[in-house]
Amino acid sequence: MDDELLATLRIREVVQNWVLHRDAGDWERFALAWHDDGWMTATWFQGPAADFIRVSKAGFESGVTILHFLGGIAVDVRGTRAVAQTKMKIQQRAPVHDVEVDVTCTGRFYDFFEQRAGRWAIVRRQPIYEQDRLDVLDPAADLRLDRAELYRFPVGYRHLAYLQRAAGYDVMSGLPGLRGPEVELLYAEGGQWLAGSARPGVPLAAQPEPED
Repeated sequence: MDDELLATLRIREVVQNWVLHRDAGDWERFALAWHDDGWMTATWFQGPAADFIRVSKAGFESGVTILHFLGGIAVDVRGTRAVAQTKMKIQQRAPVHDVEVDVTCTGRFYDFFEQRAGRWAIVRRQPIYEQDRLDVLDPAADLRLDRAELYRFPVGYRHLAYLQRAAGYDVMSGLPGLRGPEVELLYAEGGQWLAGSARPGVPLAAQPEPED
């Protein structure tokens, strides 16, 4: 088996294990998906992987229900570095205005990988949010959303943001979607990573605040 194919298989395994171990609450094995300096960006969280594991565990134990489903995976390998894109769905169940709902967001995981000491793991994960929808569990329930609040966020994750803000989370705006400068910047950062850049791009939470 050639090195690139073996690397692709290892990376695919990490991507799949991330979802299975995270959703099952297997935090020790979930941590193995990351390098120690790993960085996670989500709608509701931006920061080091170790902090993401900690807050995900706290949410899981308090009853937060967030599930992930995977589709196809494409991996570009360049030596000891790689970029993986994985079709995914995020599903979160929670009350919105006292009505139980499911929000399903479709997109991609865009992962910066590196092989260190023979081990492939994630250095940075940036989801791409393509589109989402909200479904009421009880068809007879009457749910009216605040349209001004809903349209504060991009089309790719506005219902997810609405639910998460209703649950008390701070939600980041301006995350990458199917089209636009945000996702084009992410693609450029991925290309630079494969070409040997010193860091895997600049995650939004790590960028300086704009001056007034």
